[in-house]
Amino acid sequence: MALDRIEQKFAALKEEGRAALVTFTTAGDPDYDTALGILRGLPAAGADIIELGMPFSDPMADGPAIQAASIRALRGGMTVRRTLQMVRDFRTQDQTTPIILMGYYNPLYIYGVDDFLADALEAGVDGLIIVDLPPEEDNELALPAKEVGMGCIHLATPTTDEGRLNHILKNASGFLYYVSIAGITGTAEPDLGPVKAAIDMIRRQTALPVAVGFGIKSPENVRAFAEIADAVVVGSAIVNIIGDNIDQEGLANPELGSRVLDFVATLGLRVNKI
Repeated sequence: MALDRIEQKFAALKEEGRAALVTFTTAGDPDYDTALGILRGLPAAGADIIELGMPFSDPMADGPAIQAASIRALRGGMTVRRTLQMVRDFRTQDQTTPIILMGYYNPLYIYGVDDFLADALEAGVDGLIIVDLPPEEDNELALPAKEVGMGCIHLATPTTDEGRLNHILKNASGFLYYVSIAGITGTAEPDLGPVKAAIDMIRRQTALPVAVGFGIKSPENVRAFAEIADAVVVGSAIVNIIGDNIDQEGLANPELGSRVLDFVATLGLRVNKI
């Protein structure tokens, strides 16, 4: 069952007394081989869980950096099927690191939900974050995913009150993703105090691990939020490094991969919480 890998990871991290580092990259950005090389290097660099973006033409929850990454990947011929192939290629070398696919519902609807879930499980995907499916639409994906053992990670935001949270949690699995700012990815820095208050509210209603993401960019940010959350997500800061290391034709600088992995290594969550 895909969920087992997520549960085992959080159980192991609890034993270590630390939060998970979750890294985000877009599949196929800036090209398949470079993206796969980064993906394969992330666990050794310090990533505990990998969030892999499925490129989409209208990524409405994402800021400029991830929007540009989707465009680069789509221009390079990336598709949902090729994203699943990238996961298969990753799994030839790593059978333990959880992989969460992040994206939007339209490509999965076109693919066919049942077919997608079967292919994703076979490829080695552990969970899904589909940001434009609210809990009112759980019949579309969350419930079918739950039936086959695929994690379906739901989102809570700064505008989520306790009543709404209860509704969100009903069919959530894997972990809960707390969006730390009201807005799109990578555009503002979150405030620790309100995020802590929100996490305290969430923990009163669920035993699911809580990940915090959106706007977390620096090692200092990561370590601060790791004190209050079960996982910290870094995305746009990584994607910006990729964007800064390609030429006008979209070709990767030979040092792109090492620069991404060196940055991830600076985030330093492989230490115990204070």
